[in-house]
Amino acid sequence: MSSPALLRHPEDSMPATAIAEAGPAPAVSAQPPAAPPSFGTLALRWYRLNRAGLRATAIGVISLLAFLLVWHLLTTYRVVFFVRFTNVPSPLAVYASFNTAIHDPKFLMHIALSCRRIFIGFSLAAIVGVPLGLIMGRFKLVHEIIFPVAEVLRPIPAIAWVPMAIMLWPTNEQSIVFITFLGSFFPILVNTLHGMSLVDPVLVRAAQCLGARERSIFREVYFPASLPHIFTGLTVGMGVAWVSLIAAEMISGQYGIGYFTWEAYSLVQYADIALGMIAIGVLGLGSSVLIRGAGKLVMPWRTT
Repeated sequence: MSSPALLRHPEDSMPATAIAEAGPAPAVSAQPPAAPPSFGTLALRWYRLNRAGLRATAIGVISLLAFLLVWHLLTTYRVVFFVRFTNVPSPLAVYASFNTAIHDPKFLMHIALSCRRIFIGFSLAAIVGVPLGLIMGRFKLVHEIIFPVAEVLRPIPAIAWVPMAIMLWPTNEQSIVFITFLGSFFPILVNTLHGMSLVDPVLVRAAQCLGARERSIFREVYFPASLPHIFTGLTVGMGVAWVSLIAAEMISGQYGIGYFTWEAYSLVQYADIALGMIAIGVLGLGSSVLIRGAGKLVMPWRTT
């Protein structure tokens, strides 16, 4: 076969009758581009996606406003009904105290020192408690050695550790951090142990059958399965850490938000007492929110 025959187009080899029956190729109609969605449509979509969160936020705001209203009425009319509100400061008095304290460097220093103590004590508790809980949950001998000692020390409240901490550590700062460490250590340890105990043995045996070594089993099976309980322990531990810190600062501290609150009570400054309590609550809430946010980043597979 010659080369011109090889280069001949298919249409050249078709009969004329077939080409006539096929007719002309249909023309491709150019459609105009779709218009972008309007602002109202986008807003409606956003509302549908975030409806549950907006509802929870609205209910929370209404709840806080109702609490402030009840507080205002009880303190304005000096209500005495089992509980005395005669000396309790009103929300307006606390707000005036806040305006004064926010411009006082000493008040900001109290908050900064308390946050630093929390960060150091809680970080040490997490660094020690999480690995120790994983090891105790995996190795029975380690669990049998450490668990009885931990169970004896765990019920001791943080305030009872204050005299011992003062004797153990050379400075008040170190003793306060130690008490904060103890307060957050035991919830982290117990929740990590609980998470290890709930790991499905079928997953462990499957990993072993696939040739996984002990390190890989820890990294790929035990640790991911225990993460929800670990973050639960971190959240609970953060709350207990603030309780322990405030108790230690009230008794042996010279600075910190706990010392600020106790000093306000000693000086009969009732508005500053409420301000210190609110500051403790806001700082504790912010710390817990940070831990939950970190948990969502580390565990994206959990929707709740």
